[in-house]
Amino acid sequence: MANVLKYASEGSGFPIVFIHGWGLNGGIWQPLAERLASDFRVITIDMPGYGKNHTVSCHPYSLANVAQQICTVVTEPAVYIGWSLGGLVANQIALDFPEKTKALVNIASTPFFVQQNQWPGIDRTVLTNFHNQLSLDTKKTIESFLKIQAMGSPHLRQDVKKIRELVMALPMADKTTLDQSLNLLESTDQRSRLGDIKAPYLRMYGKLDGLVPKTVINKIDQLSPNSDHVIFEKSSHAPFISEPETFTESLYSWLSQTLRQN
Repeated sequence: MANVLKYASEGSGFPIVFIHGWGLNGGIWQPLAERLASDFRVITIDMPGYGKNHTVSCHPYSLANVAQQICTVVTEPAVYIGWSLGGLVANQIALDFPEKTKALVNIASTPFFVQQNQWPGIDRTVLTNFHNQLSLDTKKTIESFLKIQAMGSPHLRQDVKKIRELVMALPMADKTTLDQSLNLLESTDQRSRLGDIKAPYLRMYGKLDGLVPKTVINKIDQLSPNSDHVIFEKSSHAPFISEPETFTESLYSWLSQTLRQN
């Protein structure tokens, strides 16, 4: 049982499961979880090798296996909410376990993160540089990535400080986990499968995001015409940190309406 994922749960009501992004952990959700726990059962779960699950392995480290491990411990139908890399994991759960996915929310995520041809995204050399930096200094690489999360935000320093405080409260992933999960960010392409997602689907973006450019939003609209999207004007890659009240109100409203209808 040592390889079973741990998770945190607070509040009561319909379960909503939060999945963090690359290099971080479930601690990032603490303020949002506290705001939602009065009306929902909020579950935060660290991916294998991260945070509270830093000793849990995943072989091979694939989206399908991560999704499987999460759904092994979250047994009831739930809303899955994934941020950045966590959005790819949440999508995988919606595709592989539709009976367990009541609704799906992506935050600052995209079905394909890499810039290619007419598809806006991250320059591949940026990801290559992260791989190279990890081999030299893991902690410094994560610190650099934390700054990218808030790049473009009008209150960058405050956002970075808040993200660092939340994330550093839990164990940091090791180099192997970071490399393997960065490969997922680099290689996963879910564009052809978005139309297969049957659950109600909300996509949330920061207008100032440097990792998920706003120019990709309309392209994802075309791939998933039945999904909804919302853009936060003063946010970059972490809108729930940059605009916490507006973000919470938007998410709460959509969840309440969607769960009533379904």
